[in-house]
Amino acid sequence: MKKLIMPLALLFVFSCGDDPVPKPSAYLRLDYPTPKYQRTSIDAPFTFEKNQESNPITEVKSKNGGTSFDVTIQYPKLKGTIYLTYKKVNDSNLIDLLRDAQTLTQKHTLKADAIDGNLFENNEKRVYGMFYEVGGNAASQSQFYATDSINHFLSGSLYFYAKPNYDSIYPAAVYLKNDIRRIMESLEWED
Repeated sequence: MKKLIMPLALLFVFSCGDDPVPKPSAYLRLDYPTPKYQRTSIDAPFTFEKNQESNPITEVKSKNGGTSFDVTIQYPKLKGTIYLTYKKVNDSNLIDLLRDAQTLTQKHTLKADAIDGNLFENNEKRVYGMFYEVGGNAASQSQFYATDSINHFLSGSLYFYAKPNYDSIYPAAVYLKNDIRRIMESLEWED
């Protein structure tokens, strides 16, 4: 029995060390490059400036004899995509186009914590629209539409290739939200 007590006593004495110290909180550090913008040269009735961090626009889908176009701007490093849809305005469809764009945004109210709308107006370039910032675990974090109210209508939305978890995608969503604002600010209609 004496042979057992001595090793246990030594183990007990030497096993005690410093008091445990909790680990400090850590945050994921995401460094995104400063955006550099260039004007697009796509075969569509509008141009805009896009971030050079995105893939080159390789496909512009023309539909309905050139009255509508789909443009995809992909950001593989951020695992996100901005989808743009252009439609030509005629005498009777502007109200329907506006209603559809607003309805698409409002469909996210089921999962969104908040939807903030900001009016956009550029009289010099004849661009008027709305930018929506969607908070929470909604499928799309940002959406917008822009029009000249006579001939052109462009809508866009941001989607990520992952299940929406607002805390995880927030830094990328903020970065791409600024790119969407730049698209709206630099948008020019081709007549």
